[in-house]
Amino acid sequence: MKTVDAVAALGALAQENRLEIFRLLVSAGPSGLPAGQIADELGLAPNNLTFHLDRLRAADLISVRRNGRLMIYKARYKSMNGLVDF
Repeated sequence: MKTVDAVAALGALAQENRLEIFRLLVSAGPSGLPAGQIADELGLAPNNLTFHLDRLRAADLISVRRNGRLMIYKARYKSMNGLVDF
């Protein structure tokens, strides 16, 4: 992992809501969680959640896939491990 990528990832995680989202997704495992469930579990408004999810995606810490009408978010363990190794 390059320094610039580590700084981006650490910056994304240096915010309470984003850190909680990331921790929840790591705990959820490789199947991930739908956005609505993340919002419900953390008590975040949908527009606020979207903002934070976008920041985590930009830092390459999470990924998203569509499952019908649901957007499923999951932690990117390779990126997480790369940050830990850094």
